[in-house]
Order: sequence, then structure tokens, then C-alpha cells
Amino acid sequence: MSDFSVWQPTAPLENLRRRAALLADIRRFFSERQVLEMDVPILSRRATSDPHIDSITANCSGEPAYMATSPEFGLKRLVAAGIGDCYYLGKAFRNGEAGGRHNPEFSMLEWYRVGWDDHRLMIEVGELLSWVLRIPQVRSYSYRALFLQHVGLDPHRASFAELKDAVARVLELSFEPAGRDECLDLLMSHHIEPRMDGDGGDRITLVYDFPATQAALARVEVDELGVPVARRFEAYVKGMELANGYWELTDAPEQQRRFEADHRFREAQGKPVYPFEERLVQALEAGLPNCAGVALGFDRLLMLACGARRIDEVIAFPIDRA
Repeated sequence: MSDFSVWQPTAPLENLRRRAALLADIRRFFSERQVLEMDVPILSRRATSDPHIDSITANCSGEPAYMATSPEFGLKRLVAAGIGDCYYLGKAFRNGEAGGRHNPEFSMLEWYRVGWDDHRLMIEVGELLSWVLRIPQVRSYSYRALFLQHVGLDPHRASFAELKDAVARVLELSFEPAGRDECLDLLMSHHIEPRMDGDGGDRITLVYDFPATQAALARVEVDELGVPVARRFEAYVKGMELANGYWELTDAPEQQRRFEADHRFREAQGKPVYPFEERLVQALEAGLPNCAGVALGFDRLLMLACGARRIDEVIAFPIDRA
């Protein structure tokens, strides 16, 4: 609950000065690489369809509007229009997200590289993180390799029963997972992520080739073993997820199908169903060039740079002081 008698910022002033410096550094990083900063709406008539993210609803001229959960749709429409390499550095909003690493209003860095795939973009993500955090060691692992190492199962081929047995073996839960993806998410977040750094040394870990069922807005391609995988990656430092990147889907009918599947999932889960961004489908129909994109949590990056343990140490006024 907010205490309206407290007016001071939660973050130390030195961290806020570092925040300003990091914003300037990131803009310089992209300027030197000829990537253009773009402004996109943070208030829209359309909302996210992601089953695991909820939009914040507003009222605009008597009609519902939604605070952007990311700049993704706007940036992709700009790329489809021919803007080329571009990025956004600014605010995003997600309902119900508050805690040590979350705030409903947060800062996001998202950028797109035309003609690149996910592996090429992974290199640039590693370069940015290494430069900001002064961590030279960058390691890449496939999702399969991590599961084989830490769980002893191929996550793409293991049955639901095998995955449930693995969850029961390595985790203590008071409930039974509802499906394969829930098993995989539990094993990744509660068993694998805490073990990524191994010897405890600082490193940047990039994980790629996720299960095809977790593609979100990424392409699905067949890997070297003949298994469909999602061409997406995530970046971690000290067990904290920092970035999520895709080799972007360019197939308009498939994008429409995924939006509709998200709606059905949300309905089945009793979650709010929002109008999805049909203009993104139209942009893909017009021709989104081959590109890769990635979203990075700026506040989390600053937490690592400052050695902060909570997000309110790097935000002046989180939701309980806003």
C-alpha cells in the first residue's frame, strides 16, 4: 500500500546518476552502430495477446485503451515500412507485476536488426552486456544442452510423464504440473537457472533454440536433429533473465493463428481477452523483412551494474511511491 506521507525517492541518488549515465551510454552504443532511436505509442487501442502478460487498461475519450507492454508491435510496423535498424528505449507497463525485480511501470530497451538471424543478434547482445557490466565471459548453450546437463532429459523429445517425474525428482512442489510447458518452465526457472553460473564466476549466459511450443513471435525451424525448435534466445547474468530475442516471424497467416490461439488460451484460463494488433498482421502481409529483435530489461541491467538487489534501488519512484 502506498504511503502518501513519504515523498523521497527509493533509489539512492548515486544510482539515479548512474541511471542517467547508462541511458546516455546505450544511446551512444546504438548511434555508433547506425541504429536509429524510434518513438512508438505507449497508449494504444490494441493490447498484448500474450497468455502470461496482462495489459493495464485506460480510458481514452470514453473508449478502452491499453498501456503498451512492450514497443514490439510499433517497432515491427516501422521495420515493415522500411525504417531499417531501429531501437526503443523507454517505458512499458504490465499489470500485476510488482516485487523485487518487477514494477508495473518499467524501462525497456528493444531493438531490431534487418537481415540478421537470432544467432547474429545474440553476439550483439553479448557485446552490449559485456560492455555495460564489464563481464568478458559470454557462453552460449542450447536449451537442449542445458536440460541434458542438469536434468538428464532431451526437453524436445521427453514425454509429459518423463518431465513430471523429473519435476518430482529435483523439485519439491505442492501441486502437479498441468502440461509439458509448465514442467519445462519449472525445471528451467527453479533448477537450471540457479545453476547456470556453475563455479560462481561472473558470466553472461545465452540460451537458444527453445521448444517450439514456446515460440511466442519467433520462427519455428527444424534443428540439426530434425526437431522443430523456436528460434529465440534469452540472456542471463547471475541467474537473472535480462533479455528475450527472436528471429522474427514474418508469416502473416501464422501470426494470425498464434494471436487466435493466445485468445483461446486466455479464455480457457479465465483471463481478460483483449483486442489483438491486427495491424501487425497487415504489416507482415505487406512484407516484414527478415530480421531479428530483442527486448532487454533496462532496470534489471542497471541493478546488475549498481550491485542492487531490488528494483526500487534503481527506480526513483516505484508504484508505492508514484
